[in-house]
Amino acid sequence: MLPDDAAPCRHAGAPLPEVVSKVDNLFQKLVMETELLARYGLTGEEYRDALPAAIEAARGSMSASTGGRRRFLLDILEALQHAGLVDGVTKPQHGKSTVYRLTVPDFGLVAIIQKGCPNGTHGIRWSAPVWARETYVWWLCDSLNAEPGQYVADGVQRMRNRILDPDDRTVDGVIFHNQLCGTPTRLCPKQERAVQIGAQMVPPPCVYVTPRVDAPTADLNWDGMQQRVFPGILLSLFGIDDQALPAYIGHVGFQRKNGEVRTTISSRFGVGRSTTYRR
Repeated sequence: MLPDDAAPCRHAGAPLPEVVSKVDNLFQKLVMETELLARYGLTGEEYRDALPAAIEAARGSMSASTGGRRRFLLDILEALQHAGLVDGVTKPQHGKSTVYRLTVPDFGLVAIIQKGCPNGTHGIRWSAPVWARETYVWWLCDSLNAEPGQYVADGVQRMRNRILDPDDRTVDGVIFHNQLCGTPTRLCPKQERAVQIGAQMVPPPCVYVTPRVDAPTADLNWDGMQQRVFPGILLSLFGIDDQALPAYIGHVGFQRKNGEVRTTISSRFGVGRSTTYRR
């Protein structure tokens, strides 16, 4: 089993590592192309000094902005409200928080914590609100540097100690989903369940339920039997009813054995269709 198997989707058209290496080499060697640089009004020294800042500027313009990611997530949450699945959506204050507050009928408050890619330090920093009955980290990762499953596996590994700490008020699940999902760049095997949200046909998110750790047991959601409320509400937006729901909810589980802790990450994407990574 490979980390890529933590999610069912794959990127299409991402550059091969050797191509990336050649482009990187080109960036470094251009400093010696004095005639070419002169045509653009640059000296070799100016090019060398400005290159790091230029790369950062290019990264910012080519990747989705934080505002774009926020808009994508908010569109989905507001679609839940318009469909009558939640009573209210409270946006975080810009620059102060990334936590959305959802009011769920006959249940209470659910917190959605917006994050970027889960392999970064920022992607696993959160504080579960005391007011939330359930809390979910939503990874809005638009990077093509690794396959989605690799990002999910990295994120779970980085958050593992917090999940396993009974004194840590941790999350009830993680969600991996952003505006690339279902596009030709990130093909989705759940595309037949896609619905129109804003200007985009959006497939169901990859939802992973995490275990409760307040019971002294060796197996912590290893079999994926942990139940949560919000995943069913979220996936019903995509026409997935209670009968079909188990075929679309993934899970994260742990198993204590011989002084070690094993990890399982399973994603389900339809009846009889699943993919699992264990380590």
